[in-house]
Amino acid sequence: MENISSVKLGIIAVSRDCFPIELSKTRRENLVAACREKSIDVTEIEKIVENENDIEAALNEITGKDVNALVVFLGNFGPEAPETILIQKFGKPAMLIAAAEETGNNLVNGRGDAYCGMLNASYNCGLRHLRPYIPEYPVGTADELTLLIDEFIPVARTLLSLASLKVFAFGPRPQDFFACNAPIKPLYDLGIEVMENSELDLLELFNSMEGSPDVEKIAREMVGELGKGNQYPDMVMRLAQYEATLLKFMADNLGTRKYGVFANKCWPAFEKAFRFVPCYINSRLAARGIPVACEVDIYGAVSEYIATCVSMQPATILDINNTVPYDLMAEHPEIGYKNSDLFMGFHCGNTSACHLVNPKMNYQLIMHRLMEPDKAPDITRGTLEGQIRPGEITLFRLQSTAGCDLKSYIAQGEVLPVPPKSFGGIGVFGIHEMGRFYRHVLIQKRFPHHAAVAFNHAGKSLFAIMRQLGIPDISYNLPKETKYPTENPF
Repeated sequence: MENISSVKLGIIAVSRDCFPIELSKTRRENLVAACREKSIDVTEIEKIVENENDIEAALNEITGKDVNALVVFLGNFGPEAPETILIQKFGKPAMLIAAAEETGNNLVNGRGDAYCGMLNASYNCGLRHLRPYIPEYPVGTADELTLLIDEFIPVARTLLSLASLKVFAFGPRPQDFFACNAPIKPLYDLGIEVMENSELDLLELFNSMEGSPDVEKIAREMVGELGKGNQYPDMVMRLAQYEATLLKFMADNLGTRKYGVFANKCWPAFEKAFRFVPCYINSRLAARGIPVACEVDIYGAVSEYIATCVSMQPATILDINNTVPYDLMAEHPEIGYKNSDLFMGFHCGNTSACHLVNPKMNYQLIMHRLMEPDKAPDITRGTLEGQIRPGEITLFRLQSTAGCDLKSYIAQGEVLPVPPKSFGGIGVFGIHEMGRFYRHVLIQKRFPHHAAVAFNHAGKSLFAIMRQLGIPDISYNLPKETKYPTENPF
């Protein structure tokens, strides 16, 4: 997966000067060994921080070893001010964890009191407005802490990637799908750059790419990927030219940023100017870690990118689209969901081929009705259709309100092995208590119809990332025993 940061994780021990420094050193060595035994790639920082004078040497070692995410390990009580200054000066994703006492036979000289030290570390982080990653229970033995460190890696990867992200947007949103529009200032507050452009800029570059060697290469890749699903061979060169256009635009305009995503206008003017629908190309770029959100959904593009960084699989954007008929589910009595737990996730054809059953290039039925009624499909061709493969999913969205307040939701579920009997890239989704979540989160909090979909259970990491970003409102589907604040109790 490209377009995503790689994590080089460092482990540094800290020690309060009235505790034996050897305790922190030995515990750090044991933790590093436990990580390596579980194939967790870590870099050991030899310098132990006891006071402020140690910070410069520690940072020099961290920089020299190209570490970009840091585990600050309280091998004993720890020096609360120096350890938090270290996190502040490091300025990249950092995690705070603490050593548990190993044995009841060594609780005099071998007692480290890191359980207590974590409280003071937390207080000092608050003084410095720091938000290091602190796990749900941050104290443990070496073996226990390796599990927590492993959970930190996708969080760090996502935070590093977002810090170097640029969103390229083309065109205004269609009026009838204005719900996904939102102020972009909160994205700048998160450190994300946004570059808004005209569709004419894109069209001009597209026309200039005709005959490029890159187009021929991409076309060959597309033919190989589609195989028997290539129902419109005459479309391949046009679509390949568009993919080459987006890649060139990104390469030419990343500027100071390393990673890019797109939020592009895709109808109704697009088809008349470009002579195709762009869905299949959106799916191909998503497979490379470059999401392209439909309908100029800027927050959708960022949400899809976060889902990709966490899962390390191509994510997608889908409409939370339609209910599932009772008679369709009656054909599958083995499915253990209430009907209100179910919905169909759909989009025109932007989901990557790896997540579809028998993907085929097709035309977009809804746009065909609008643009080419009573004609054979021409300019509305270019989707990638198929049933979404069964398996685990996480529904996720980061969104701004009109008043620039960020909010998000996370819900884990699955795509069911139920043929949806419809068109597009589509699947039957099951999420426990979806009906209540739909009413008291999605509707109540005015989220738009687009949701990013990660193709695994990524809720734990996504929740941690939202906390690290300082998102104040994080919703999730509650069990039936727990009422939402706006739910009628009678």
